[in-house]
Amino acid sequence: MKRLIPLLLAASPAFAEEPVIENVVATRTAPDTYRFAVTIRHPDTGWDHYADGWRVLDMDGNELGLRVLFHPHVDEQPFTRSLDGVVVPKGATQVQVQARDLPEGWNAGTVTVDLR
Repeated sequence: MKRLIPLLLAASPAFAEEPVIENVVATRTAPDTYRFAVTIRHPDTGWDHYADGWRVLDMDGNELGLRVLFHPHVDEQPFTRSLDGVVVPKGATQVQVQARDLPEGWNAGTVTVDLR
């Protein structure tokens, strides 16, 4: 039993790494509308554990846009994916970007992005 416990702990999702947002580029495409290109690094292992999305939030935590990632990126790290047409509240100067993975869900933290 002593030998089994470390193996069970190592396999526990609670010890899985969160997706890391390495870069965000916000490009204004129209008044109050942006395209976000987000670079994520995550140790995807396959369909049971991979970065499966990211979202743009206003500074109050309201979701402005969601980019779903439909497959693992085991051999493509880090990777960048974009989302067009994100409408940002008029006058906003910052937003947040938050990543998630399967099976853990949304990261606890966010990355703050300045809008120019």
